[in-house]
Amino acid sequence: MARYRLDIEYDGTPYAGWQRQAGQHTVQAALEQAILKFSGESITLRGAGRTDSGVHATGQVAHIDLAREWPQDKVRDAINAHLRLVAEAVSVTRALRTSDDFDARFSATARHYLYRILNRRAHPALEKNRSWWVPTPLDAEAMQEAGRHLLGRHDFTTFRSSQCQANSPLRTLDLLDVTRIGDIIEVRTSARSFLHNQVRSMVGTLKRVGEGGWTAADVKAALEAKDRAACAGIAPPEGLYLTKVDYSA
Repeated sequence: MARYRLDIEYDGTPYAGWQRQAGQHTVQAALEQAILKFSGESITLRGAGRTDSGVHATGQVAHIDLAREWPQDKVRDAINAHLRLVAEAVSVTRALRTSDDFDARFSATARHYLYRILNRRAHPALEKNRSWWVPTPLDAEAMQEAGRHLLGRHDFTTFRSSQCQANSPLRTLDLLDVTRIGDIIEVRTSARSFLHNQVRSMVGTLKRVGEGGWTAADVKAALEAKDRAACAGIAPPEGLYLTKVDYSA
């Protein structure tokens, strides 16, 4: 048995999320079908994060076990060949032979996300399905200042989906940076792990600050409320990207 780490990018627009679901077009299922066509093996792909419908990735990581050992480049190229044949919006950027104890999910030490907001009056043409279009002017500096209240270890119930299956709402947010580059506002976040919809809920709340509807004190109060109803809003999925997953080795 040979274990491979796969680094993956995908456009989440046509998919019902990462996780395989009966009767749904998902990233996991597309990859598993391509691996079956290449290797003749029905395998279960284990991913580092279960991105929602419409969410993109430039740095998703997964692992697979194959009965036969193949050259790393062969694994990458063969999977991609079968993905291209059926026009999937998924690409394996690297396949790496790894140790048997590597686990894409449980070995991860940090996950990094980027959220992109297109902040201009004109509607998007090239940025459609790649960012959240917000025509109202946003104050990125105010968003950055408010975001500081979310850093550190907290009970993030306010920013957690009601369908979240995590055992605890406690998480440690290591990074939350808001920067403007022309018409694009980028929100970058890092943590060992995130709750379901946590990033999109935080961005939706910071957007309220950026447009002047909330203050930094309101964000602090919402966090301390530990109540989903206190969240100012949830950003749509199309602006969110899983950009990187860290491992200790």
